[in-house]
Amino acid sequence: MPTISQKGNKMPESPIRKLVPYAEDAKKRGVNVFHLNIGQPDIKTPQVALDAVKNNTLETLAYVRSEGSEIYRTKLANYYVAHNISVAADDIVVTTGGSEALLFTIGSITDPGDEIIIPEPFYANYNGFSTASGVTVVPVISKIEDNFALPKIEDFEKLITKKTKAILICNPGNPTGYLYAKEEIEKLKQIVLKHDLYLIADEVYREFAYDGLQHTSVLSLEGLEANAIVIDSVSKRYSMCGARIGCIVSKNKQFIATAIKFAQARLSPPTYALMASEAALDTPKSYFDEVIEEYVERRNTLIEELEKIEGVKVATPKGAFYCVAELPVTDADHFAQWILEAFHHKMETLMVAPASGFYSTPGEGKNQVRIAYVLNKKDLIRSVEILKEALKQYPN
Repeated sequence: MPTISQKGNKMPESPIRKLVPYAEDAKKRGVNVFHLNIGQPDIKTPQVALDAVKNNTLETLAYVRSEGSEIYRTKLANYYVAHNISVAADDIVVTTGGSEALLFTIGSITDPGDEIIIPEPFYANYNGFSTASGVTVVPVISKIEDNFALPKIEDFEKLITKKTKAILICNPGNPTGYLYAKEEIEKLKQIVLKHDLYLIADEVYREFAYDGLQHTSVLSLEGLEANAIVIDSVSKRYSMCGARIGCIVSKNKQFIATAIKFAQARLSPPTYALMASEAALDTPKSYFDEVIEEYVERRNTLIEELEKIEGVKVATPKGAFYCVAELPVTDADHFAQWILEAFHHKMETLMVAPASGFYSTPGEGKNQVRIAYVLNKKDLIRSVEILKEALKQYPN
């Protein structure tokens, strides 16, 4: 029988999606499942984006430019300028989602055997993207006791080797919801300049900053023009996960030229999705004001309810729409499967993402789960009620 590649065997399963079969089986048994496992907002997509596709008059669904249409990249550049990020259309490469943006970025700056330092826990697919490129993730651990703040710079510095090519952060963070302060971004700036590294910032949750805090983009800092790379996407900002439109933004011309070669190899981003994304840029500010107010209320509700459960520890997110909770169990993977497979409360249960998949350090996060507060407040309260009852009945 033909063999599978070593790379294929090393590709990690998604901690977010691997429990889907158990959730589907629960539904077949008539059990209602509350999905807190995936960052799929229930917020409506802006109507202007939907109408752009519905009302189009295209007669031929043709290719667009590999780096995205000039009109979209120009509008996107204007969006960034409004957020204190001075870039031009030529600094942007449009991709098929933020995932492709990360793959193109890793492919452009690393060779097999190179290393990328990432504070963990981190977005699980960073492991997959790195494995696909033959790159090693070097984790630097942040702690729930510190609300997952940036680890000490000394912790980064001692991990830097000749193979280190970049530091990668998600800001605000998935899965932690942590929002890096400007002072923390400045510290990262100093270390990447000192060691001539790239600083990659996944900023897809930029709009989702709470409690009066402000998001600081790595592209807003002077002196990082050659080092800073931003990964972005319309998925979360406009609740358009299915559009699969993202982008890479950088003032490093050589890097952008290289990323375009990867974009040319896959021909072009999808035309209809690009059309919707271009229209979405006309979404009024009031849309975001309402969305952020809703997420703050959901966050407060979730944290308040979780803190009522004895033995549960939770970090308070300052952005995005996730939190990491530490449960009084020894194996959150087993618990997350058990509540779908063998438990229900009044014919209802819930699906969470075991946090171990958001770490690359073996053994870390074994008693943690990521919860996405993408449901309404009533459903969040009910979900925590189910979690509390499940912890009471869990045999382990």
